[in-house]
Amino acid sequence: MATHKLIIAGFGGQGVLLTGQIIAYAGMMEGKEVTWMPSYGPEMRGGTANCTVIVSDKKISSPVINEATAVVAMNLPSLVKFENMVEPGGKIFINSSLIDEEPKRDDIEVYSIKANEIAEGLNNSKVANMVILGAVIDNTGIVKRESVEKVLENIFTGDKANLIDLNKQALRAWNA
Repeated sequence: MATHKLIIAGFGGQGVLLTGQIIAYAGMMEGKEVTWMPSYGPEMRGGTANCTVIVSDKKISSPVINEATAVVAMNLPSLVKFENMVEPGGKIFINSSLIDEEPKRDDIEVYSIKANEIAEGLNNSKVANMVILGAVIDNTGIVKRESVEKVLENIFTGDKANLIDLNKQALRAWNA
């Protein structure tokens, strides 16, 4: 396995930081080395938010990413800000529900996913991040789907346990 360096970005309230935490938690469950580093603007909901996640089978010297193997852009400002950080041959996952522009580069793989529409089709707009996460795990191999599903079972407990099946469904919905 290679070292996966992922940037997930969007605006506050899109579940960007949670998505990164889920990947990091899944990586830990698989016995891999992981880092998760959040960053957000002064406004919690509606402000910009991003996080970096590194998952590797060898020691990680720094959580800082200069070049990402993959980027998730949940909104246009995120695409503009992080497109150039994808390494040549890397992948970019675009929430094409909110982004009507294509990346300018032709040396990366582009996955345009109408995450918001797909989430609405599942009757819950809040799972757009899980739709994109499904695409990321299916196309990068950063962690196993089974690990992510186990993480969902561990974090959605008590009153939130009823969200497990919906989130698992959202993980599979990106290419349906």
